[in-house]
Amino acid sequence: MQNERFEIIAKTFQGLEGVLAEEITAIGGSDVTIGRRMVSFMGDKAMLYKANLACRTALRILKPILHFEASNPDEVYNTLLQYNWEDLMDVTTTFSIDSVVFSDEFRHSKFVTYRMKDAIADYFNERYGKRPSVRLTNADIQFNLHINNTSCTLSLDSSGESLHKRGYRDAQTEAPINEVLAAGLIMLTGWRGESNFIDPMCGSGTFLIEAALIATNTYPGIFRQHFAFEKWSDFDSDLLEELYNDDSNEREFEHKIYGSDISVKATAIAERNIKNAGVGRYIELTTQPIQNYETAPAQGGIIVTNPPYGERIAAEDMEALYEAIGNRLKHVFKGYTAWILGYRQEHFDKIGLKPSAKIPTLNGALECEFRKYEIFEGTYAAHKRATATEPPKPRPVRSKDKPRKEDGKPYGRSHRKPLADKERKPFEKNDRKPMGNKERKPFARKEEGKPTSRSEKGRYEKRERPTLPPVKSNADGRTPKKTTAGSRTRTRKNNNDNK
Repeated sequence: MQNERFEIIAKTFQGLEGVLAEEITAIGGSDVTIGRRMVSFMGDKAMLYKANLACRTALRILKPILHFEASNPDEVYNTLLQYNWEDLMDVTTTFSIDSVVFSDEFRHSKFVTYRMKDAIADYFNERYGKRPSVRLTNADIQFNLHINNTSCTLSLDSSGESLHKRGYRDAQTEAPINEVLAAGLIMLTGWRGESNFIDPMCGSGTFLIEAALIATNTYPGIFRQHFAFEKWSDFDSDLLEELYNDDSNEREFEHKIYGSDISVKATAIAERNIKNAGVGRYIELTTQPIQNYETAPAQGGIIVTNPPYGERIAAEDMEALYEAIGNRLKHVFKGYTAWILGYRQEHFDKIGLKPSAKIPTLNGALECEFRKYEIFEGTYAAHKRATATEPPKPRPVRSKDKPRKEDGKPYGRSHRKPLADKERKPFEKNDRKPMGNKERKPFARKEEGKPTSRSEKGRYEKRERPTLPPVKSNADGRTPKKTTAGSRTRTRKNNNDNK
């Protein structure tokens, strides 16, 4: 029974499905299929235990036990009432239910949870007159009910607490990044420990610790004190002990991890967490702002950092902070590749560098971007030519024999017919030929007998100006000036005349 193979589902964050699939394949999972925020695969009990220990980008490892169709909560109740719950629990077992619903038919996920709880309680009440108890935390068995439209999947949660709770974090700063997200972002960069790693705004040290675990290929689950599958009736403690103590997958890390933060409190917390994770020999920690970096701590490497967004943590001048990040990258970290997780476009703009990659991701409820910056000397075009893995493709050359149109006529100035043997004489004005023997007649504007349109008549015929009546002179023989009625001059003259 231990080698029996069954379906397993690993849950993760949106955007990390591909990385999680690579992890599962590396530890021996088969029939790996990527879904929405999840990866399904086939494995045995050892694979179930190992997935909890080894997967850095998994939030939960689920074991599906029932697939069915339902269009309303009552149908869910009727189906689950017929399930043989005694294979999993008895009246003394405590349980909890986590429902996830993506359906227009089920509008309230909590109501679905209540109906499943009723089905389990009624099942045992009908047989024994007693029912198991619900416990919200640290229950003996934890169920996961996932509904997508009318497709329902009931699973056992083998993890218990979310796998992002590694167990090494002794304390944290105001806005720590999730451990699963931190590990996933590092793995999205492609870094696996082949160069130096720097986080100049490390906070509580999550990126530093996850980078050390990746570089040494240490399972993140070895710090956990408990998994939910340890309370199952078929739990194999010897198998878990064997997998826990197997360090054959671990490797040496020949480079260094550097971290710093402006806050003395943050670096003190990071130091304690690093010690708990047992990776202190790989990490060098200092207290300094990013503006104080005058030289890079090592020659070449990768930078991964999560600066403040101005939400839960804010600097005195956010724009100046991001300008300083761009300035230090350009002048200090030449030859590095930098990955920055940010939230606001105006902050990215202040960095002043063109990103070569943008990966959308969620950091909690914030829609963020993970941007890549290649720091190099010289122009961007020269850098691309130097780092190109393939020679540039030549521009297509059009054959001279190929016609441009369907009629087969050649095109271009080079295909014009050559001149005759005689040399072309330069053009002289005196050699211009007359237009003909006849003298040029003046342009006739209107032919006799041909009606003229209104527009032609107005254009070509000279109109006679209408005769205006004679203007009377004043008594002194002068013609009065043309003035507007009510003007001062006219009014003043009239007043004198009236006198």
